[in-house]
Amino acid sequence: MKRNTRSNYPQKHGFSMDMFTPEELQQIHLATLEVLWHEGITAGSQEALKLFADGGADVDFSTGKVRIKPYMVEDAIRSAPSTIVLAGRTPDNDVVLDGSRVNYTTFGCGVSVIDVETNEFRDSTLKDVADTARVADAVENVDIYTSAVTAGTEVPVESMDLHMADAFLSNTTKHCMHVELTAANAKKYFEMGAAIAGGMDNLRERPLLSAMTAPTSPLQLTEESCNLIVTFAREWIPLCVISMAMSGATAAITLAGTLVTHNAEVLSGIVLSQLACKGAPVLYGSSTTTFDLMYSTAPVGAPELGMFSASVAALAQSYLLPSYVAGT
Repeated sequence: MKRNTRSNYPQKHGFSMDMFTPEELQQIHLATLEVLWHEGITAGSQEALKLFADGGADVDFSTGKVRIKPYMVEDAIRSAPSTIVLAGRTPDNDVVLDGSRVNYTTFGCGVSVIDVETNEFRDSTLKDVADTARVADAVENVDIYTSAVTAGTEVPVESMDLHMADAFLSNTTKHCMHVELTAANAKKYFEMGAAIAGGMDNLRERPLLSAMTAPTSPLQLTEESCNLIVTFAREWIPLCVISMAMSGATAAITLAGTLVTHNAEVLSGIVLSQLACKGAPVLYGSSTTTFDLMYSTAPVGAPELGMFSASVAALAQSYLLPSYVAGT
């Protein structure tokens, strides 16, 4: 029996959830361009406003309103790298992000834990940060350590992010992504990474650390978020721009409508990143979910989160951008 090779035969090399057709994703993209131009976003940083204005956007410096022209979005999508290597302290832990490759990371950033020895539900501590990093280092299927818990109240608030970084960088050989990093301490975070990598040039070549920042839904880039985006872009260190929109609260109730808001927020951050430094590594992120009207919460384990994550991954792939999405 002959089984000749098939021609033009697309295959799935793993499980996937196709929420939208390519044509529907294109409609979401076009709606996003319309929102970014006609409605715009609000940016809280004067430096970011100047970058947007110099890049061709219509900017009102008194209100912070930025109307981003469609060509700016398209240019940013094309200039952002399609492949990013998130390096580990050891090369065998390097992670390549591109296309449909699937990797796994811890979820962040919790403020409480169940103590494994006493079974007590308590606030997380700096030791818990170190312990979660050690667990992630030992678990083969965890590729990246995202700061899983905070250091609580045992360290000063203004330096908590650096204490956390010290704890997880010292306890894992895998790539580390900071969830709680402040713009004020970003340069010190880079210095910690450079000390491990053997200098800033080595850190840029093999970035063993990264971070994420979240726009404020709907359609706002805070001063903190703007500063992180610009700082990371100029230092050529990967940053994940992650929307946390909530359908029915900070975005439309429908899946497609929420994705338009989500997409506009993330793409505005990517545009800013590329205006600060064209070609800078940036990830398309999502922790978008639904809003529970009964309990006034954003359930991370809701089925809708998985639906949003599948949709976001498809959007990012259509843009040829690496994505980072929340699981269920």
